Amino acid sequence: MNISRRMVMAVIGAGLMMGASAASAQTVESIKSAGAVKIGMLVDFPPFGIMNTSNEPDGYDADVAKLLAKELGVKVQIVPVTGPNRIPYLQSNQVDLLVASLGITEERAKSVDFSQPYAGISIGVFGAKATEVSKPEDLSGKTIGVARASTQDTGVTKIAPKDAKIQRFDDDASAVQALLSGQVQLIGVSNVVAAQIEKAAPGRFTQKLQLSQQVQGIAVRKGSAELLTAVNAFIAKVKANGELGKIHEKWLGAPLPDFVANAK
Repeated sequence: MNISRRMVMAVIGAGLMMGASAASAQTVESIKSAGAVKIGMLVDFPPFGIMNTSNEPDGYDADVAKLLAKELGVKVQIVPVTGPNRIPYLQSNQVDLLVASLGITEERAKSVDFSQPYAGISIGVFGAKATEVSKPEDLSGKTIGVARASTQDTGVTKIAPKDAKIQRFDDDASAVQALLSGQVQLIGVSNVVAAQIEKAAPGRFTQKLQLSQQVQGIAVRKGSAELLTAVNAFIAKVKANGELGKIHEKWLGAPLPDFVANAK
C-alpha cells in the first residue's frame, strides 16, 4: 500500500514537473540559438492559411510568419495546426509562437500572451447592390443566410426583426451558394468570405451592415515578455513601412482595416 502510494506520488510529481516545463517561457535568444523559429499556422483557413500547389503552407499568415523570421534573423519552420490544438501546441513547446488567425479574446488571454493586432476580421451582412438595407430594421421580411452557430449567426439573430427569416447552413460555403443562387437575399459573413464572393461575382454584392469586428494577434507562451516585446516591435515596424498593408492587399484585395492599422 505504501509502495503504491509512493509510486503514485512520484508519477504525479513527474507530471507536474513536465507541465511546468511544457509551459516554460520562450526567449529571442533561444530562438536565435536554434537558428529557426517554429511557427504554428492554420492551413485550412483561406486566404489566411492554405496549402499551395507545391503542398507548402501559404497565405496571409505564412507571409507574416516568413517576415517575422527574417526580422529575427532565423529560418522559419511553419507547423500546421488546427483550431482546437493550436494553443496546446504552443503550451507544449511544439511551436515557439502562433501566427494562426487567433482572435484576441479575454478567455484565450488566460492561456497565452497576445501581441498587438496584425490582422482582423469584420462580420457583416452582405447582399445584392439593389437590395436596400442600411439599418437593422431594413432586414424586416428579408431572408438571411448564415453558417449555423457561427459569429455571424449570433450577430444576425441579435439584430434581426422577428419577421426576418434566418436560414442556417452547415458552413459559409453553403450560405454563399444560397446567396449566389438567389435562395436567400442576404447573408451574414466575414470580410474574408466577402472577398471570395467578390472574386466569384465581381460588383454584384456589397456590405449592408457591420455586425462586429475581431482582431487577431500573434500568440506567445505566458511569461515570454522579451519575445512579446520583439514581436510587437516587428508588427509596429511592418505596419509603419507598409509591408503588412501589402500582404493584406495581396491576399484580401483591400487595404489593412483601420481597426487593425490603428490598434495599439
